[in-house]
Amino acid sequence: MSTTQIHTAIDYAKDRSKQCGHLGIPYSHNLGGWANLQVPIAVIRNGAGPVVLLMAGNHGDEYPGQVAIMKLWRELTPQNVTGTLILIPCLNPPAAKASTRLSPLDGRNFNRCFPGNPSGTVSEMLAHYLSTVLFPMAEYVIDLHTGGRSMGFLPCAHMHLVPDLNQRKRMLSATEAFLTEVTFLYTDVAGTGLLPTEAEGQGKIVITTEMGGAEMVPASIHRMCQRGLRNVLVHCGVLQGKELTRQEAGLKPARWVQSLDRSDYRFAPESGLYENCIDLGDPVGKGEVVGLVHSLEQPSREPAVVTSESDGILVANRGPSLVGQGDCVACIAHDVDPAVLHTY
Repeated sequence: MSTTQIHTAIDYAKDRSKQCGHLGIPYSHNLGGWANLQVPIAVIRNGAGPVVLLMAGNHGDEYPGQVAIMKLWRELTPQNVTGTLILIPCLNPPAAKASTRLSPLDGRNFNRCFPGNPSGTVSEMLAHYLSTVLFPMAEYVIDLHTGGRSMGFLPCAHMHLVPDLNQRKRMLSATEAFLTEVTFLYTDVAGTGLLPTEAEGQGKIVITTEMGGAEMVPASIHRMCQRGLRNVLVHCGVLQGKELTRQEAGLKPARWVQSLDRSDYRFAPESGLYENCIDLGDPVGKGEVVGLVHSLEQPSREPAVVTSESDGILVANRGPSLVGQGDCVACIAHDVDPAVLHTY
């Protein structure tokens, strides 16, 4: 049984309905001793079928997924759905309003707070609610990301290489259904406590994305995110309609790439102004310069060099030109035979 302090008027068992409300998370601030953070949530339920938990705004400065879910919130009715669709367009409203990765309320990276703490900070309480209330309900967990302000990202659906082969097979097919040209296997090099890892550990079919990056979002990225999301929901069986195949979408078979070694993730050796030397999606050779860090304090000094440790393609690079020592500035990925992914 959950010991959550979070409250909501949503009745998750109410059938043939569309309910719109909030998750109320108690907290205090200097001008509010009895405050509640209001996280919007909608539940559309129509009979038996899959339960899909759909989320964005895990990091506040990642917006295409938030827009895509808001559009579904307004457009969908129970008649469009088979089963249950739970929509949370913005997990971190204070961060979204501030255009920050971390929550202004507690300074936490929400994607490092799982499985959460029912008596912890606002972010920890919400992570606990997801882990103990919403994840157990769901068959599918969809968490939409971009590179945010910090990273440019080759638009892709991505996933972890989970050990359970049946779970992995279903995740591979769902990831391809997002209809991105590149599909990406990643590992995490920045700590534990990820939302996808918690959901995967509970046996869920987890679909995540990196829909570009930076504050300016091109119309093409919005279109890609919205089309892919709808197609994945049809693939999961919760949204009625015909699933669009990659061929019908004018796409080649998915190009699977992976960055599973820590050396694939490149970090700034010092602070300064970062110069991207390779464009996203371009091939990279071992030893090739992917970026330069120019010193603001010593302009006459030659820049510090960031090189690739292996052959591959550039799937992510630095967003802001200002860089601090230890910031990730590039990610190199490597092609992998998709047939192999079902076996090892």
